[in-house]
Amino acid sequence: MWNHYMKKLSEVNQRPDNHIKGLESALEPFHKDLEAVVVESTYNWYWLVDGLMEQGYKVHLANPSAIKQYEGLKHSDDKWDSFWLAHMKRLNILPEGYIYPKEERPVRDLLRKRSFLVKQRTSHILSFQSMVDRVLGKRIRSNEIKKLKVEDVEQIFDEEHLLLSGQVGIGSMRFLDLQIREIEKVVKKRMKLNKSYQYLLTVPGIGYILALTIMLEVGDIRRFPTVGDFSSYCRCVDSKRLSNGKKKGKGNSKNGNRYLSWAFVEAVHCARQVSPKFRKYYQKKEAQRNNIVAAKALSNKLSRACYYIIRDQVPFREEGLFC
Repeated sequence: MWNHYMKKLSEVNQRPDNHIKGLESALEPFHKDLEAVVVESTYNWYWLVDGLMEQGYKVHLANPSAIKQYEGLKHSDDKWDSFWLAHMKRLNILPEGYIYPKEERPVRDLLRKRSFLVKQRTSHILSFQSMVDRVLGKRIRSNEIKKLKVEDVEQIFDEEHLLLSGQVGIGSMRFLDLQIREIEKVVKKRMKLNKSYQYLLTVPGIGYILALTIMLEVGDIRRFPTVGDFSSYCRCVDSKRLSNGKKKGKGNSKNGNRYLSWAFVEAVHCARQVSPKFRKYYQKKEAQRNNIVAAKALSNKLSRACYYIIRDQVPFREEGLFC
């Protein structure tokens, strides 16, 4: 039996064609005996995982950032990495990522595109603000820039090149506004908040778009055993290593979901404008350290509160947040 499997392995010990049909033919001799297939999580795993699952394979998505390679190896390549993944799966110690449901993935990615466009719009606002400050020595607020039309730039600059630069910036902002609103309209029409996530709207600073973002990025809240796991996934906790009270380095600060991190920081900026308690806590932390630390500290409290709101399906209680 062992020689039979080794012969099969030698036949497929080559790079198959990079499409699902080629991989299916390579795995077909083992289909009945395979317990699972491990796929390393990269930027382009959707087609591979979906295709294998449709063919009846039990697929596990390996999390590369949580996998520690065997330090005794002097040589490593794709072949030996695959053996290492299989070994960890056999020992039930494989760090796994979440395979997001295929049906909801396109809507989630569309909201991610919205986030990308919002960042681009912000960059145009900051660029215009900087140009006014640099050339005219005046300070113009971002809210004022958002109200500007292309023709209004003529009232600010008279030099032709500066005028064109400003008009291009404001025109780009207006175009991005249209695209962002179109995405929001489509997403609102396609998705409704699940019962578990409806109570997010009771949290100060969280509106419908942020609630949808959190819902689509989190998925099944049960995949987070503890509130600490959730806040860590949202990048709301420090990444550092301590020994005997001394800092020995940093952990993987990029491990987690950057879209949830953005959502909770955005919620913080909105919440401190409408809630005196949020504002007071933020100002206290800002006085102790700086505004970045203050935003992260408050976003951590918000993420922990949202975990219990989603898990237990209860409305937000402000008195329980700062006790």
